[in-house]
Amino acid sequence: MQRLPIQVLLACLLAVGHAQADNSQLVVNLLGVRNETGNLRASLYREPETFRKEDKALKVISLPAAKGDSKFVFDSLPLGRYAVMVYHDENADQKLNLRFGMFPTEGYGLSNNPKVMGPPKFADSAFEVAGPETSIDIKLAY
Repeated sequence: MQRLPIQVLLACLLAVGHAQADNSQLVVNLLGVRNETGNLRASLYREPETFRKEDKALKVISLPAAKGDSKFVFDSLPLGRYAVMVYHDENADQKLNLRFGMFPTEGYGLSNNPKVMGPPKFADSAFEVAGPETSIDIKLAY
């Protein structure tokens, strides 16, 4: 029986670990949608600088709104630290509408459901995707 060099074995182990790391799934359970008007949007972030800037999100998912609870699934994620913002886009204009440029007029929520005063911070919403499936709950605030 021929033995494989240790470098080949290590490379194989690293390749398997990398393949598994990029196959993680994040399930976002959205709680408390008040009606079926418009769409529900979830955006996924890895960087504090891009947090809450939907056009700079790592991934964005949009679903038709359904009263009650809904589920978003982000597939093929590498392990790491993320934050999620969701909102109920009732008028289907693909943006979170704000009053005076600061106060949401549509339902919204953040991962970890932080109590926020002022603009939400990435650090308050950040969590780890650390296995094959991570599940989080976000409650919408209207």
